[in-house]
Amino acid sequence: MSTTTTYIKKEKAQVPVLRFNEFNDLWKQHKIGEFVKDRKEVATSNAPLYSLTIEGGVVPKSKRYERSFLVKDDESAYKLVHPHDFAFNPMNLRFGALAKYKGTENVAVSKYYDIFYSNDLCDADYLEYFLTSYNMIQFYNKMSTGTLEEKKRVHYLDFIHFKKLFPSLPEQKKIASFLTAVDEKIQQLTKKKALLEDYKKGVMQQLFSGKLRFKDANGNDYPDWEFPNANVLFKSVSDKNHNSDLPILAITQDQGAIPRELIDYKMVVSEKSVASYKVVQVGDFIISLRSFQGGIEYSNYNGICSPAYNILRSNSESVNSGFYKRYLKTEKYIRQLQSKLEGIRDGKMISFKYFSEIKLPFPCEEEQQKIATYLSSIDTKIEVVNNQITQTQQFKKGLLQQLFV
Repeated sequence: MSTTTTYIKKEKAQVPVLRFNEFNDLWKQHKIGEFVKDRKEVATSNAPLYSLTIEGGVVPKSKRYERSFLVKDDESAYKLVHPHDFAFNPMNLRFGALAKYKGTENVAVSKYYDIFYSNDLCDADYLEYFLTSYNMIQFYNKMSTGTLEEKKRVHYLDFIHFKKLFPSLPEQKKIASFLTAVDEKIQQLTKKKALLEDYKKGVMQQLFSGKLRFKDANGNDYPDWEFPNANVLFKSVSDKNHNSDLPILAITQDQGAIPRELIDYKMVVSEKSVASYKVVQVGDFIISLRSFQGGIEYSNYNGICSPAYNILRSNSESVNSGFYKRYLKTEKYIRQLQSKLEGIRDGKMISFKYFSEIKLPFPCEEEQQKIATYLSSIDTKIEVVNNQITQTQQFKKGLLQQLFV
């Protein structure tokens, strides 16, 4: 980008901060309606039913949605969307409910959406980036009308009369092409991450089933695995003697047990309640007694947590926490745990008594470590790619703020 663009001073706010070198004319003000044409075709009954989402754009509706259950006047209840058409929801435009349909066949969407397409005076890809940019979403929010906050909307007739600065068509295409390349990079990284995650899942199935085994330093097989009851390897602890310096931990499925201040955690607890909280050490495992979500969460932090959790701690130094924090998230183990769930009035729970009856694999300490190290190396690769995705997304966000007026 640095070889093809230059930072310039805004001239009467009619050009962006960041611009390609070959363009130097001022952007001109136009009504959005100069570049779009509304589409009012009624969808036929054989057109697949799609919906507009803020996160995914124009996407297929779930199979559980059927026209006959939603509306009576079926034939006039859906609008037809062609490939490259735009859809927006007047009620949620101020939250970003606008997208260009990227499919290859005509589809049907709710009659409550407005459908339009770009004409030859504007590049459709550029228009999508512009209309969905942060600044435009802020603008929609400002221009929305309605007496009640929750019912504010942007009407299509108002939308097409909004006046905004637009570059020439060649510059639109250049901007759109560059942003498309950034999006493709994000898609490639996202695919790479998914492939690594699938590979990890497959390797875990092979390793934890014993179908794939490591050798020792001399190339010999390790001893056969033992399968003791879980209470041989783990004990339940309920230490409540703690000081006020320990952080309160939140139990999450994606990050394990982490201090509440590291996430957007709203719940406030009293000093009296905190006094009953259990002490958690790094390497402990935590099970929810009230609602089972799947697996057991691992703690990378010392802290305290609600007495509604069961704290598990290893009984021996030969129990490798890196091995078990992965095994206790496998589908095989989760199925075992689910078979032990007890019914209570408001859900399901797992007690230490029933956890103790589950048999866990117990390789020798050296093989546990090899498995944990190998899986940790895959986790590191996934984290590197995830960071690249985040950085590229932030790069794109910065571009969107500087490439438009």
